[in-house]
Amino acid sequence: MPEKNKALKEKLLSTKKNGWDRISAADAKKIDAYCEAYKKFLNDGKTERLCAQQVIALAEKEGYVPYERGMALKSGDKVYVSNRGKGVMLAYLGKKTLDEGTQITAAHIDSPRLDLKPNPLYEDGELAYFKTHYYGGIRKYQWTTIPMELHGVVALADGTVKTVNIGADQGDPKLVITDLLPHLGAEQNKKPLSEAIPAETLNLLLGSRPIGDEEGGDRVKLAVMQLLNEKYGITEDDFTSAELEAVPAVEACDIGLDRTLIGAYGHDDRVCAYAALRALLDLDKTPDKTCVCVLADKEEIGSDGVTGMQSAAFDTFMEDLCDAQDIPVRVCFEKSFCLSADVTAAYDPNFADVYEKRNAAYLNYGIGLCKYTGARGKSGASDANAETVAYIRGLFGKADVLWQIAELGKVDAGGGGTVAMYMANRNITTLDAGVPVLSMHAPFETVAKLDCFETYKGMKAVYEAE
Repeated sequence: MPEKNKALKEKLLSTKKNGWDRISAADAKKIDAYCEAYKKFLNDGKTERLCAQQVIALAEKEGYVPYERGMALKSGDKVYVSNRGKGVMLAYLGKKTLDEGTQITAAHIDSPRLDLKPNPLYEDGELAYFKTHYYGGIRKYQWTTIPMELHGVVALADGTVKTVNIGADQGDPKLVITDLLPHLGAEQNKKPLSEAIPAETLNLLLGSRPIGDEEGGDRVKLAVMQLLNEKYGITEDDFTSAELEAVPAVEACDIGLDRTLIGAYGHDDRVCAYAALRALLDLDKTPDKTCVCVLADKEEIGSDGVTGMQSAAFDTFMEDLCDAQDIPVRVCFEKSFCLSADVTAAYDPNFADVYEKRNAAYLNYGIGLCKYTGARGKSGASDANAETVAYIRGLFGKADVLWQIAELGKVDAGGGGTVAMYMANRNITTLDAGVPVLSMHAPFETVAKLDCFETYKGMKAVYEAE
């Protein structure tokens, strides 16, 4: 190519490269260190309750204190609010007053899983089971024949709350959902994937040893209930006021011979939640604008409920902060910016027909910007304007953040949503961005370490904006 044309191409055409061709050896070490801490965060926070506990513990180490309504606030103060133990909102008060807006990151800490039904325990064929109701968008066939663990709480009628942990500790037994053997699966094989495993067959196997007189009924069920009673002091009726969640019993690990990937349960969306949190905690000086990190629950089922992003909990938190400076929250919102931090689909060459390659996110190309999500004509998207995308391009350019812009698959191939539209509906300028993920919503998802770290850098750039 003539030198003139080469120079023209470099000037006018997009020339994005694989991130590993753009980073230094020093940056590679930073990536590894960051991702080791992230893997621990994943392992210790497999449910939204456990994740919220991790968030609070990390925040308190960096000087964050629980916010109490009416407390005096000044520049440099660090506060947080726990939303019923299932979500957390944090704020680092900046030099500027809140009428000049805030820099917000918003992610979610719930992930697809299996919840126990209110009356879950039963026996059939002299085997004991828990019945489940899946939470979020899952492909049901992926959740069979893998080891599972159970986490959550049982609230007793007297107000006592018992914390349940089955399968996570060293030496604990695991649970499992069985599937049909191939020798008897001829009819099952004829069904579409979405129908091959009916939701009502996602039952967790608990035990097989009977108790008591052989003439009695439900002896295996009774034996299981006795074990639960001995460990937690609960009875069968107590399941009606319980929140028990079955999640994959796997730990985050390196994937690939070059160790450039991380496989784990719950990357969606704790990979972005951790980046948003860690970036806030790592700010080494008081920011110009107040920085807010929102880690919400219930995104996987529409962000409804008191701990979801549609709840007034966020508005209340922000109103309290604004009241401390005698500023209307609406004035704060209209000057604020939010990076809606949620994962996007990484291009998978094994399933290339559902991606549009020119507008797909790729592993190792950095944080993925999504101008809009939604489906079928952008339904359910906030659709950021051009000025908003340009603003982030400018921030990321100054901070040397590797980024790409993408859609979630081909038009009409599917789609998905985030909390972006709920922030935008509050008159907060909002853009979606996050880590590209392979096998999203599966019990074991895969991300690139480089993208994780670049997302962290992107969050930090948002917080440090003037």
